[in-house]
Amino acid sequence: MADLILVNGRLTTLDPATSDATALAISDGKIKTVGTDNVVMADRTEATKVIDLKGRRVIPGLNDSHTHLIRGGLSYNMELRWENVPSVADALTMLRKQAANTPAPQWVRVVGGWSEFQFAERRMPTLDEINAAAPDTPVFILHLYARALLNGAALRVLGITRDTPNPPGGEIDRDAKGNPTGMLIARPSALILYSTLAQGPKLPLEDQINSTRHFMRELNRLGVTSVIDAGGGGQNYPEDYDVVQRLHAEDQLTLRIAYNLFAQNPGQELSDYERWIGMTAPGAGDPWLRVNGAGENLAWSAADFENFLEPRPDPAPVMEEELERIVELLATNEWPFRIHATYDETIDRFLTVFERVNQRQPFRTRFIIDHAETISARNIERIKALGGGIATQHRMAFQGEHFVDRYGAEAAKATPPMREMLKTGVPVGGGTDATRVASYDPWVSMHWLTTGKTVGGLTLYGEDQLLTREEALAIWTTGSAWFSGEQDVKGKLAPGMYADLAVLSDDLMTIPDERIRSITAMMTVVGGRIVFAGGEFAAHSPPMPPASPDWSANALFASPAERDVPQAPASIQMRACHEGCSSGCGMHGHNHGIAWAAPIPVRDISAFWGALGCSCFAV
Repeated sequence: MADLILVNGRLTTLDPATSDATALAISDGKIKTVGTDNVVMADRTEATKVIDLKGRRVIPGLNDSHTHLIRGGLSYNMELRWENVPSVADALTMLRKQAANTPAPQWVRVVGGWSEFQFAERRMPTLDEINAAAPDTPVFILHLYARALLNGAALRVLGITRDTPNPPGGEIDRDAKGNPTGMLIARPSALILYSTLAQGPKLPLEDQINSTRHFMRELNRLGVTSVIDAGGGGQNYPEDYDVVQRLHAEDQLTLRIAYNLFAQNPGQELSDYERWIGMTAPGAGDPWLRVNGAGENLAWSAADFENFLEPRPDPAPVMEEELERIVELLATNEWPFRIHATYDETIDRFLTVFERVNQRQPFRTRFIIDHAETISARNIERIKALGGGIATQHRMAFQGEHFVDRYGAEAAKATPPMREMLKTGVPVGGGTDATRVASYDPWVSMHWLTTGKTVGGLTLYGEDQLLTREEALAIWTTGSAWFSGEQDVKGKLAPGMYADLAVLSDDLMTIPDERIRSITAMMTVVGGRIVFAGGEFAAHSPPMPPASPDWSANALFASPAERDVPQAPASIQMRACHEGCSSGCGMHGHNHGIAWAAPIPVRDISAFWGALGCSCFAV
């Protein structure tokens, strides 16, 4: 009969047949029965574990259709996370503590998940502040895919001096005397950011295993039960999959993972995929760890990085020829594929290639356009006609202010055009693209989808573009399941589906908008197994080893999911100056007060208040 029964809950099943259920029974890792308490309790035996949910909301487990778990897990423990940190002052305090706790030759890394607009001061920390907080320990702080801040110790370790030339794909910012300031600028691409980060010391294997376990636990704490890993730069197959393969072999995975294979070397992409097609196949593995297909990088010439601080990049003319050979290889071998595409202009060119290949070698499996922030209605229709889907993420929640500054508020009103996608009927998945730009927290995405607001509070969309909470949840569950070809077993609380679910801390369907970002899971179940539990259910939570190494950020600080999410702007006492401040900056000539009057960076240098930070904020 049933191995586990959950009763006295409020279930959002996303299954019209049982929309008013209060309980479910689980047997052999799948849902057996869904319905009222009385109906479900008929499956009980003496061996069945029964848990009273005390009226809490239950949802299908969340499924991130585009993230970078496998790569991110290797370094999660040693990365300082600034999600839900309310002020620059707090961020610098954390940096100071972590720097003092980090032994040589290790670095302090802040890698994505934050926006300067979340801070009370409405700015980034300055390089002077970073150097004061960490004078001796190398520090690398990534800000979106736009720039990185390095302290003096990092410049010394990396050997960056006034004589160091700009590397391909980036710029080293310099002062009036030609000395490097510590800022690396992603212009024209983010290569300078990736390559610099890659020079930092790695964790030993056993610590990478521990780090990946803690990253999975963090996602479980947020109600995530499945992810689709989109590969990543520096993530070579099969060698860089050793950690996740070992965890799988030892039955220590607490998430279901479908992973894509990402072409690593420019000029060798076609040979990469020819080799991988000979080694493995889509679906290879099992329901816990399986190959999903190719991408998100198919050809390096086909990249259009999502840096809204810079103009839209235009892929080189060679792109079509290189991409067409790869797509035809994948289509011939019936490999699903996905491709990174931020802008409609790039998507238009991709689809022309896909349509040409499809005429010779019809697509027999799915393909995915990733991101698609500015996609047009015409190109959504073309994707649908070819049998593709669109994987969306909440990157605009972190970059919305910069998009508005470059393209205007009107252009941002349907970026991405979620309503148009749903109206067209093209498959749409929810995700994060964590961890290097946006946070891995799905509740930031839920808040953004249903309120239209960035993490800094800027409203991007009108009411006509907002999703209902059930629509947003469906994108993150039933929607995402399509992207790994698992829509028949994931995404609903219904008999025969995987027993993947989350019991929530707050009722998603009724709480005020401002509290959505605070939601976590009180209990998360994957395959009928409780993988995380907290609060009144904590006794059911499986034990975890402490984070290692003992100097890691994850050992020193509460994780973002364990922190209080600010519900309102920080108090005036936490700000660099108050709203009425009329002090000016002698260096830049701007007035502090504009920080509170303008929600976004402004182009007028005489009014610029320091989105990058400046010396006037360092005092």
